[in-house]
Amino acid sequence: MRHHRQISKKEYYRGVQMLPYDLIKELAIATGVMLVVVLVLAAVLSSPDEPSVTVQSWAKAAPLDYVTTATAELAGTAESAAYGPPYDQHHQGDDVQAIGPFAPQIWFGVHVPINAATDYVLQPLSESSPGDPQLAAALTEYRSASHAQQQSWLTAYTAALGKATVSGDTVNVPQGHYGPLPTMMDAMLELGRSGAMDGLLLSGQHFYQTDYSLPLMFMASGGYLAGLAHQYKMEGNQWGMMNETGSYPGQAWLWLYTFWYQIPPFLTATNADLIVVIIMGVLSIVLMLLPLIPGLRDIPRWVPVHRLVWRNYYQEIARVAASRQGPAPSATSG
Repeated sequence: MRHHRQISKKEYYRGVQMLPYDLIKELAIATGVMLVVVLVLAAVLSSPDEPSVTVQSWAKAAPLDYVTTATAELAGTAESAAYGPPYDQHHQGDDVQAIGPFAPQIWFGVHVPINAATDYVLQPLSESSPGDPQLAAALTEYRSASHAQQQSWLTAYTAALGKATVSGDTVNVPQGHYGPLPTMMDAMLELGRSGAMDGLLLSGQHFYQTDYSLPLMFMASGGYLAGLAHQYKMEGNQWGMMNETGSYPGQAWLWLYTFWYQIPPFLTATNADLIVVIIMGVLSIVLMLLPLIPGLRDIPRWVPVHRLVWRNYYQEIARVAASRQGPAPSATSG
């Protein structure tokens, strides 16, 4: 019976060249290199961290536009005051989209009600007036005036804003008969610049705030937000829905949606949103039902692009099949 001698580790590795190896050191170096690469790529390719646009940033950057918009909201002439459903049932102008009798925007009605004068001006001022007797008196004067008198003040003040100048934190208008509006609009500007307006417009009944309709509609009625959209090339005629703020490529998966807005008749249609929604809905249904639609489901068989893409695979399958058949038998003569 043969016995195998136990070989020691030293004998086993005899003659094998050994070099010191520091695993921790190599791991640290690899981690450092990866970190540098990630930071460099992030600096070169990442999107800029643009701050969110708020009512406060608007009031600070463009106080005249802010006050002009607040005045228009009070007068009922701003975009948000005449948008129609889902914000207002009493206005159904160009913003209400329909295709003949097909008008889902009207059918669904108002589910985010906005009273522009109350929500954007009178209510915020009322909530901040208890500690300001002058503002409280101005609100009382405005509310007790007749509708005709209010409109007279608003018309005169709106015209004066076209000649207004900005000095520091105030908007100065020429002398005129504006009633309590200068006091009210000065208070509105202070609410905006302090950030209080953001809080007043976002106050809701839920713990997490997810509905930004009020501040967004307020800002959209002015010119500041549209100016930022133009600056960052995010307007509709600039494929804006695809763009990420200040960077390329953004949400490229939205290209199919934005494509329709770039071609006639969608380019100029007043109901383009509704038409595009219907088209994308139909295309989505066709995509889901593709395996069941005769003709469309046969396209891969008629146009075998997949065989070109996987040509190596199909060539290998053909070789294996040929080798299994073996060589053809040869004919012999007797």
